[in-house]
Amino acid sequence: MGRILCIDFGQKRVGIAVTDPLRIISNGLTTVHSKDIHTFLDNYLKKETVDIIVVGQPKQMNNELSDAWRFIEPFVRKLKKQFPEMRIELHDERFTSKMAHQTMLDAGLNKKARQNKELVDTISATIILQSYMEKLNFGK
Repeated sequence: MGRILCIDFGQKRVGIAVTDPLRIISNGLTTVHSKDIHTFLDNYLKKETVDIIVVGQPKQMNNELSDAWRFIEPFVRKLKKQFPEMRIELHDERFTSKMAHQTMLDAGLNKKARQNKELVDTISATIILQSYMEKLNFGK
């Protein structure tokens, strides 16, 4: 069984999280610049077995896609072209940035650490991945 990798795509940065090989827990992996994401994924997928790539899908409260989707959709299209055999899924990412900030507060991080946008993106990706895994397990 391969890992599940999650991408929280942003115009500047991309937060990345991944499961352990047994898909028990999600962990923040890194944050990369948006322009480097395809190279990063190429290298990572050569080293690690990944079965599913989950991409955060921004939605509004009424369940419609948010404005950010216009930046994410071209990325998803390119991702499907780059890895045609890979299972690529979209997962609702509503409130993940807010949840990431709350997680940082709960962890007792100081104000300077909480302003680290790379950390926020990585935590957001981890939250999206954890939510996706819960959905998978709920469906069993």
